[in-house]
This record gives sequence, C-alpha cells and structure tokens, in this order.
Amino acid sequence: MTRPRLNEARTKIVATVGPACDSVERLCELIEAGVDVFRINSAHGTIEQHAEKLANIRTASIQTGFPVGVLLDLAGPKIRLGQLATEPMQCSLGQKFTFIRGQSSDAPDELTSSYARLIDELDRGDRVMLADGTVALEVESVSADKAVCHVVAPGEIRSRQGINLPGVKLSVSAMLPADIENAIWAAQNEIDFISLSFVRTSEDVRSLKDLLGSYECPALVIAKIEKPEALENLERIVEEADGVMVARGDLGVEIDVAETPVAQKRIIATCKRHMKPVIVATQMLESMHHSSRPTRAEASDVANAVLDGTDACMLSGETAIGDYPREAVAIMNRIMRKTEESELPTSPAVDGKIEAAHRMAHAVAQAGTSVAEAIGSKLIAIATHSGGTAWVKSNTRSLIPTVAVSDHVASVRRMNLFWGIEPMLCENIQDTHHLIEHVTRWASAQTDNGVALVNSGDTIVVVSGSDVIENADSVLSVHTLP
Repeated sequence: MTRPRLNEARTKIVATVGPACDSVERLCELIEAGVDVFRINSAHGTIEQHAEKLANIRTASIQTGFPVGVLLDLAGPKIRLGQLATEPMQCSLGQKFTFIRGQSSDAPDELTSSYARLIDELDRGDRVMLADGTVALEVESVSADKAVCHVVAPGEIRSRQGINLPGVKLSVSAMLPADIENAIWAAQNEIDFISLSFVRTSEDVRSLKDLLGSYECPALVIAKIEKPEALENLERIVEEADGVMVARGDLGVEIDVAETPVAQKRIIATCKRHMKPVIVATQMLESMHHSSRPTRAEASDVANAVLDGTDACMLSGETAIGDYPREAVAIMNRIMRKTEESELPTSPAVDGKIEAAHRMAHAVAQAGTSVAEAIGSKLIAIATHSGGTAWVKSNTRSLIPTVAVSDHVASVRRMNLFWGIEPMLCENIQDTHHLIEHVTRWASAQTDNGVALVNSGDTIVVVSGSDVIENADSVLSVHTLP
C-alpha cells in the first residue's frame, strides 16, 4: 500500500472518469498520482455504463489498497440543444434563429431544445447563451410555438451543447425522472457522494436527501452552486447540504463572468462557517486536455482555490477525455503541496448553531490540535466509526499530518473529501493498543526523498471519537513511538 501518504497534498483531488481513464490500469495510475474521489458524470452514458465504471473503480481501489471515494453527479435540469441541421453550425453576428418545439429540425435557421417548455418561459429581450456562453442570442419575439432570436455574440455551436438562460427563472424541477433513477441506483450501490446540479433552493437539496433516506442511503449530498437563485439562497442551501460544489462552468454563464471569482470566495467562506466541505470545479487545468503542462494562469487558479480554503479541486475533461490524465492529477497535487507550504488562512469562525451540534467533537479536535502543536507532535491519529470527528478536525486547518482510522470502509471513502485527513481502514479500533500499533507501523514506513518522516521518540496525539470508546464521549491521549 502506497497511500495514504504523509507527504501528499492536504487539499483533495476529485477526478472525472471517462474514456481517457476508465480502465482499471489507468484508474490505478490516477489513484497513485493523488486522486481521492472519482466522479461519474450521469449526463453522459447509461446506468449500465455507470455500473461498469464503478466496478473498475472498486477493482482499482482493491489493487492499490486505497479505498477511493466515488461521486455520482446528477445531471439535473440541464437544457441542451437538440439535433442541428448541420454539424457544426456557424452563428454570425446579427443572424436570426428560431427556437421551435420538438427535438430536431432540418431547417438551417431553426433550433430545438431538450426542454419542452423553453418557448413558454422566454420573453422578448431575454439572453440565450449557447456552448458554455461562447455564443449569445437575444430574443426578438415569442409566439405560441416559436421564439425568434438574433445573434449578439457569434461563434460555433454543436448538437447537444448546453443552453443557459441568465435571469430566466425556470419552472422545471431540480430532479428529472432520469436523475431520480440514477440517484436510486447510487443508493443501491453504496456511492459515497451524490451531487445535485442547478440547485436553486434548500428544498431542492431536501428532496434528494429524502429520496436517499427512503433507501437508507448514507451518501453525502453535494449541492452544486451554478444559478443566481442559489447565490440568493446560499446560507440555507449550505445549511441543508452535506457539502457544496462551486460549479464555475454554468455559474460563469448564469452570472457575469467578472463576478465569478468573488462568488467563489463567498461560497467557500460560507461553507467554512458551517463546517461543510467544498469543491471548486470546472476548467482548473483546461489546457491540459491537449498539453502536458498547465498555463501559469491555471496554476494560479488552483493555488488561489487552496488559499481561499477549498477542501478539494475537481478535474473534469482533463481526466475524462484529455490526453494527459495522470499528468493533470500529478501537477495539481504539486501545485497544492507548494501552496500549502505557504501560510494558509485560518478557518473563519464556525456558525454558532453548527458548533452546538458538534460541540464535543469540535472541542476535542481543537484540544488535540493544540496539544500536538504545543509538544511538536509529528502526527495526529483520529479513531472514528462514522468519520464525524475527522470532519470536524479538518476544519481546524492544522498542517500537522492527520490520519483518520475507521473500521467502516464506507466511512473511509467519505473521509477522502475532508481537507488534511488521510483516511485508513483498520479493524478493532476500540483496542487502543492495536490502533496505535497499526498507525505506528504505517507512519514508520513514511519517507520523503529517502528521509523518514516519523522517528523513534516522536509523539503521536490520538483522538478517539465519541462513537468509539464505550461510556466515553471522546478520549485524547499522547503516545511516544518506540
């Protein structure tokens, strides 16, 4: 077993699985390069294809000895273009196009969409953004069965590309029938995280959590922030969700692109106050689709996300369809490590209500960190069944390496999303002597350029969560390596 490692990035890496990396061999390479969570995008492929990806991920986890997490990304009410008459289609400045009902048209000046009510919800003057915002139309007129538009930002479009409607409040449900089917499949197959696209209110998140609850599914629900309504309801959405994704692709089209960096910082800060993990996603190393090295701007983008306080960064097309999936993971890991060597910002004050809900775990995690820093401990070890204590500990943002040991493999996989937590599977964690022996054996084997990271005489601070030791809320102890 080569992972977890004490000398890898504390900020986690989420990588999207696609044709470029979906074999067991390539998935093993990405795990070794630093992937903590694999994302399956339900917008592409069938449930049978998702199941094949999941089987390969689980096999790669066994082969590498690292229980990597899995995130299923629900497509949500993503509006897409129907089949175009020509492929690709050029849109010239001032050119007129007409949206009609249906899924396809043979006329070169007619467009269709996957959303049957699109024409009903458009008004004169609305903007229609195509191809991730690179092409823009403005609505001239709307009648019962068509909406006439003209091009205000020219470019090239293709069938099935996304449609964004900035400022248009859609009546479509947050979960379509296909999303419900995918969520049920995820619940039945022990998926660790399920993300919900185009969240607008906390009720959208609650509807998914209720569905998963009916299947007794413990998966963490990740709310994707990519609509203006989500920013308006941010506090309540973060309170309701188990985690959040800053989905900058659609968010940067739905709001002014100039506002996106500030929105990212606001979302991350809100998540930190509520002790919720947050993922920054989309175009982080975009040039690595076809280049073996990122641009300086992309490296700065990753570094700034780390400095903002994100728990994880996500790779999309870079690993799914790119030419250099392993290299993209490795360079992201390097950028994160170098950034973390600088002075990281302290976590903002935790929201009072959340702090009360985790009062004991928060107090013990803070105490364990303080003790470790005071005596110069090389390692903090957390024993936890559920991962709750590790979740709280990750919010201290201490740079002291922390390993979280659980006897539940599902908890180990979920902890892969927690900043600064290296999860490890171990049986019988109630036996403190056995736990210390297991952690010591692992820590003693950790080296960096041939130099041992932990040596005889070094101390380890051990925190046992409230669900581990019988008749004890939490236990904190200090051990010296023999």
